[in-house]
Amino acid sequence: MKSQWSDIEADAFAARYAAEGVNRDVALRVYTTRLLGADSRLVLHGGGNTSVKTAIPDLLGEPVDVLCVKGSGWDMGRIEPAGLPAVRLAPLLKLRRLERLSDEDMVNFQRGNLLDATAPNPSVETLLHAFLPHKFIDHTHSTAVLSLTDQPDGEALCRDVYGARMGYVPYIMPGFQLAKKAAEVFERDPSVEGLILVKHGIFTFGATAREAYERMAAMVTLAEERLKRNRKPAFVPAALPERPAGVADIAPLVRGLLAEDRGDGAWRRWVLDFRGGAAVRAYVDGRDLARYSQRGVVTPDHTIRTKNWPVILPAPEAGRLEEWRNAARAAVDSYVARYHAYFARNNAAATPAKTELDPLPRVVLVPGVGLFGVGASKKDAAIAADIALNTAETIADAEAVGTFQPLPEADLFDMEYWSLEQAKLGKGGEKPFARQVVVVTGGGSGIGAATAKAFAAQGAEVAVLDRDPASAAATARECGPAALGLACDVTDPRAVREVFDAVCAAFGGIDVVVSNAGAAWQGVVGEVDDSVLRESFELNFFAHQTVARNAVRVMMAQGTGGCLLFNTSKQALNPGKAFGPYGLPKAATLFLMKQYALDHGRDGIRANAVNADRIRSGLLTDAMIASRSKARGLTEKDYMGGNLLGREVFAEDVADAFLWLARASKTTACTVTVDGGNIEASLR
Repeated sequence: MKSQWSDIEADAFAARYAAEGVNRDVALRVYTTRLLGADSRLVLHGGGNTSVKTAIPDLLGEPVDVLCVKGSGWDMGRIEPAGLPAVRLAPLLKLRRLERLSDEDMVNFQRGNLLDATAPNPSVETLLHAFLPHKFIDHTHSTAVLSLTDQPDGEALCRDVYGARMGYVPYIMPGFQLAKKAAEVFERDPSVEGLILVKHGIFTFGATAREAYERMAAMVTLAEERLKRNRKPAFVPAALPERPAGVADIAPLVRGLLAEDRGDGAWRRWVLDFRGGAAVRAYVDGRDLARYSQRGVVTPDHTIRTKNWPVILPAPEAGRLEEWRNAARAAVDSYVARYHAYFARNNAAATPAKTELDPLPRVVLVPGVGLFGVGASKKDAAIAADIALNTAETIADAEAVGTFQPLPEADLFDMEYWSLEQAKLGKGGEKPFARQVVVVTGGGSGIGAATAKAFAAQGAEVAVLDRDPASAAATARECGPAALGLACDVTDPRAVREVFDAVCAAFGGIDVVVSNAGAAWQGVVGEVDDSVLRESFELNFFAHQTVARNAVRVMMAQGTGGCLLFNTSKQALNPGKAFGPYGLPKAATLFLMKQYALDHGRDGIRANAVNADRIRSGLLTDAMIASRSKARGLTEKDYMGGNLLGREVFAEDVADAFLWLARASKTTACTVTVDGGNIEASLR
């Protein structure tokens, strides 16, 4: 690990935050915390913590000695001064006199001594930072250090590396007792530069931010250098199928296996995040995967994100996926039964008794393919996948120099069901389309863009498809960081297949498809050239069929139903003069929707449509509005509002109709009109 410290950057942080009233100590604490947080080999997704002891004026302007410590839930890589809540130091130090202190009392006491009552909860390791006398303290879960400590003789290995430069603290769950023990270990030899928390992580400290940070770099480097010596092959490859199935083929199957049938057409689904690459493949393809992957997490901090062990599925072979699905289902069922037994076994000794969490895995290992993170959202799935990748790398080094052996089951259970750890995940209800993956074609502008953004706002994971890659990317950015923007010509069956596979690889599958892409060709039907009709049919009919067919392919693999939504427009019901090239394929698409409803209702796949007219955005461009208004001798406002309600209709109104149809779990073969009222286009 190389030090990334820069005097120029440090001074820039100090100057920037000084302008905001933040003192230099806190500014430099932010700076080095970000340096640590930027390295995934040190901390991941809210892990680790840092602190600084300084003086800050209270409301009366009087300086108060405080401990500014990382707030629970803050990510070290993006921390701001607000993420280092200031706690009055003197009261914290008095707590050391106590023999015991409950977690609840500890949290309440810390909150009661915040300088700002609205600040986030201080870290669960606040007292450890407080009881050590150093000004700056850093704590990480370095993979190199964990590879050494997660051994049968982990402490001895670390002593061989660090000698008297570090203190050694036996594993104790974070909180009051760990804080007292760490202080006792330090006081036995105040010359140490840090502490090794066996099977947990590493602390370093110093009089300055730079000293604490560079001590961390030095100690991690020593661990890395030890891991390079006396290595043996970490993983012996297992025998695998010659033709493994692809990620896009198995992801929907995996997603379906994990989904929970809530009855009456409702499913509790999960989102996936796939990881491959050489390091992952070496890990999941190992002959002894069932041994080293099932022993536990590399640091107890990870258990709330990944549970204590992953599920191992069989290696899939191309062309034999139904057989693989059955074997994979048995593996998932076995995992669930094992989790129930694990909970019952450990809960019997728990005081008070715990309530069992859901028993499904958060990491899926597939030999010959890679691994999947599992979560309620793409973000959560990515966190699980990041930690799984980190775990694979840590175990690889541990196995190369010894034998991976983390904490025993009972300690991991205590951590998994510790209320202070569970609080990091946050609570609260989910949005209506949480856990669902939605694909919108023609999503780069108009109705498609409005629809994609509407689904994203309701919690969906969204893939925006458009012929123009820049437009697709722009809409995706507005939908959120996890959204995909993909270029796709929906009239090209191969391109559609490839992009649907890409969505499956990214999210695990697909639940809702809004087949919206289209364009309005004009011409008198008895005079128009056949080439115009054929071109219109390619986009306004056959492309809808291609999109729907690929959606059904994925939905059938998942086995959890789904929803097909088509933009048919009013032309499907109320043809306009000289609009035959547009209306004819749209009418065919309306009946295509009904055929899907008829043929796939038994599979739980619903098919519905929206017929819209005179929409202020989308297919009806400003130039078209001006032309049609002029032809009718109307102003643009009168033309656009020339409906029974006298109201203009916008792309967002059409998006609302798609949302409603997607939620209407007992509605199929339905066409919803969005046009402000056009009696000729209304349905009987």
